[in-house]
Amino acid sequence: MLAAITLLEFFCGSLMFSYWLGKLVKKDITQVGDGNPGAFNLIQAAGIKIGLLGVFLDFAKGYFPLVYFVEKGYLPKSYIIPAAIAPILGHAFSPFLRFKGGKSIATTFGVWSATTKFRVSFFYAIVLALLFVIAKKLKHGGSTTTEEDAFMVVLGFLIVGVYLYLLDFSAYLLTLWFLNLLVMIYKNKEKLSTFYFAITNKEHELKK
Repeated sequence: MLAAITLLEFFCGSLMFSYWLGKLVKKDITQVGDGNPGAFNLIQAAGIKIGLLGVFLDFAKGYFPLVYFVEKGYLPKSYIIPAAIAPILGHAFSPFLRFKGGKSIATTFGVWSATTKFRVSFFYAIVLALLFVIAKKLKHGGSTTTEEDAFMVVLGFLIVGVYLYLLDFSAYLLTLWFLNLLVMIYKNKEKLSTFYFAITNKEHELKK
């Protein structure tokens, strides 16, 4: 049963709604922004209305199947980890896009909304909003780069891990968080590397 649910969750996660919505309006969202086939690039490519539909669908595939299986008793806490990480992996490595996929941000929100009844996803949203405000002030109102966005997404999720630990969340949620973090770092590794070298170069210039 667990294997079947995990495979179904992976399949749900692999459904690239935002990419397909872009195709419906003749937009290739992999050619927009950072090239990520996810909901946030759909907003840039096709506008706010279609973009928000993409956000909802990418969120929904992480949320609704998992809620159903948990509430029906098919997924006790000790078994929830593989089923919960599966839709995130499905979006990140979608077979519909030759296993390239997106960064799973909206799907991550869906999974954490399902596993913690929105508690952790709400906290993560607040953290990201605060980081964005700080970044805008540091840049004097200018736009953030995709590298800076990637750094904030990962930093925000690291803060979520501290939140889980300090508030004594269950061990299975900490394990899920760690696996989710690994996926997030992997999918953002190039942006994080560029961001790191940009910061390092600035420090060297200041020292000169």
